[in-house]
Amino acid sequence: MLNHMNKEAKGRSLWAALAMAAALSPLGARANEAADAPPLVGVVTVERKEILMTKDAPGRITPMRIAEVRPRVSGIVLERTFEQGGVVEKGAVLYRIDPTPFQIDLDSARAALAKAEATLFQASRQEDRLKALLNGQTTTQAQYDLALAAERQAEADVMSQKAAVRRAEVNLEYATIRAPITGRIGRALVTEGALASENQPAPFATIQQLDPIYADFTQSVAEMDALKEEMERGGFKPKGDHVRTRLILENGKTYPLEGKLLFSDITVDPGTNQVTLRAQFPNPEALLLPGAYVRVQIEEGLRANTITVPRQAIQRNNAGGAEVFVVNDQGRAVLQPVRLGRTLGDQVVVDEGLHPGNRVVVEGFQKFMSGGRVDPRPAALGRTEG
Repeated sequence: MLNHMNKEAKGRSLWAALAMAAALSPLGARANEAADAPPLVGVVTVERKEILMTKDAPGRITPMRIAEVRPRVSGIVLERTFEQGGVVEKGAVLYRIDPTPFQIDLDSARAALAKAEATLFQASRQEDRLKALLNGQTTTQAQYDLALAAERQAEADVMSQKAAVRRAEVNLEYATIRAPITGRIGRALVTEGALASENQPAPFATIQQLDPIYADFTQSVAEMDALKEEMERGGFKPKGDHVRTRLILENGKTYPLEGKLLFSDITVDPGTNQVTLRAQFPNPEALLLPGAYVRVQIEEGLRANTITVPRQAIQRNNAGGAEVFVVNDQGRAVLQPVRLGRTLGDQVVVDEGLHPGNRVVVEGFQKFMSGGRVDPRPAALGRTEG
């Protein structure tokens, strides 16, 4: 029994010696150092810089002009000449209404004008004769006055018949329905053989001018007032001679052509406390269609001395406040409360809480606890944590 116990003691001593030798060896020392090394984290160094401030707002595309094609005379539609969905030029023929009754009215009006002109010729000659006789004192003043009145009445009849002729000519012209504006025409709502009426409620078709085109969007009064105050303090300075805008399409892509802000409405919507703004964009390829949902990005101006951090750096506490991990001089990641401003793409403006030179953690949050030591390295910007 004693011999057995001595053998076990010798075995334990041997294993302890081997463990101590392994710990003292170079490989063992490096393993312990790796276990005690602080974790690597990605950081960005805060700096103040001039940035372009932008504002995104939801909007809808609206055409620059809308024209409803309607008949101005009544009659039977004989022909439709346009291609549905195509582009029509101003003045192009769209429909033809049976012109026969309007041609008859024009011929009748011209005949009545000719008769009135003949009557005027006779009355004028009569007035000339009586005027000569009146000078020779062979007629009375009363007779001459009657002749003069007949001449003037004949002149009035001629003017009235000329107006009737012009009215008949216009009605005949209206039998040919033309495009009032240049634009893209929609589907035909009337076919050949239909009865057109000058008072009908439904249009024949609708034309929309799509180049250029408008984007209407809204902005709160509070945001507009804040922007004005910032510009008055000199915080913003305009970029260029007008407010430039861009469109973010529904698929997330940016519309390639730049627009400009036209105006803001002078009336505030009492229900939403917002005003409507309008931007104009070139649309030569008709990529923007009326009614489409877009996001309008407005370039408000350049703001100097601004601090931004990547959105992935922002943490939220239990109260909903914003915080970021900052690596202090002792190499520890500590939480720093911040007050956030506007979000600009993948960056967030920090109005309070950070100073130039601060190292903000943006990668490796799962590797440390608040207050723990870390090994800060420049972050690979554009790569998010997995």
